[in-house]
Amino acid sequence: MPEKTNSGTKARLYDAFAASGKALASGKRLELLDLLAQGERTVDALAKAAGLNLTTASAHLQTLKQAGFVATRREGVRIHYRLAGDDVAQLFALLRKVAEAHQPAVPAARDAYLGEDGATELSREELRVRVAAGDVVVLDVRPVEEYRAGHIPGAICIPVEELADRIDELPETMEIVVYCRGEYCVLAYDAVRLLTDRGRRAIRLDDGMLEWRLSELPVDASDLT
Repeated sequence: MPEKTNSGTKARLYDAFAASGKALASGKRLELLDLLAQGERTVDALAKAAGLNLTTASAHLQTLKQAGFVATRREGVRIHYRLAGDDVAQLFALLRKVAEAHQPAVPAARDAYLGEDGATELSREELRVRVAAGDVVVLDVRPVEEYRAGHIPGAICIPVEELADRIDELPETMEIVVYCRGEYCVLAYDAVRLLTDRGRRAIRLDDGMLEWRLSELPVDASDLT
């Protein structure tokens, strides 16, 4: 017996589902979610990080807010945005993995963006074992505000754009494990290439802070290390 759809209630339900999909149908909005997965930010900071003008960034954020993906708080004249919940970060991470598995354009675009550094990758569990053994240095190459919002315990903060000038702050005799925002973050690739060119032993965490948080592993929100 066919389902009863005469009332239109089923159509309204699926249209409500589709509204969430429409909010995600923009590369720039996904980039804003990626940034917000690292921590709360103002509109100005998000616009700068995503390479958008303020008006365009605000419009994208309003779309995400209307879909329930982001929440806000006001501090004086500033509006701060954050993800509405961990489930939004999980959805974002899953969307990327499903797209890579089923969208033919994604692997080539990923490789063109990230490039190749020839570095060995380390899993989260392997990193925890090696940190406990004390035989690696963990390096966070994200911007300082993202590090302050939460980082892997014990990680050293050197933003990638400062790494060339601050490389002497890293021990010469230990292997360096580099991480950034997530699996598709180019900052760690750039950092490993730079470190390797300078004769350091560097490897990458195979994902990043997004996946670390979603795995409910310990996160340190203390100040700079």
